[in-house]
Amino acid sequence: MKITSILMMIGIVTMSFVTNNTPADDIISSFKSANTAAVCSEFDNMIDFTLPGKDEIKNVSKNQACVILKSFYSENNITGFNLTSQREAGTTMYIAGKLTTKTKGYNITVLLKNKEGKYAITSIRING
Repeated sequence: MKITSILMMIGIVTMSFVTNNTPADDIISSFKSANTAAVCSEFDNMIDFTLPGKDEIKNVSKNQACVILKSFYSENNITGFNLTSQREAGTTMYIAGKLTTKTKGYNITVLLKNKEGKYAITSIRING
């Protein structure tokens, strides 16, 4: 009886350390901390980008997309991100939420595709 109780306690303690991380957790954390360098590291080679009041730019290189994102964050004083929705369908994942500033929020939708077992950002749409 005593051994069974000990084994049960070990099992409970072990299970408390197990997390249910999704493939996008690092990306979501990067958006939450407004860490554009970390977000950029998750970009695919070519990205579609849409910013408030501007036409969509298709097939932007990873480097150009990083410059665009960093510039947007800097110009608008983005301080964080609140996740509102996350869905996965096959090899595609969608993340939606709100980029936060001290005075305003921007809706953002991020499309990720699974390439070789890792999700990469292929599209970012930001609306005012």
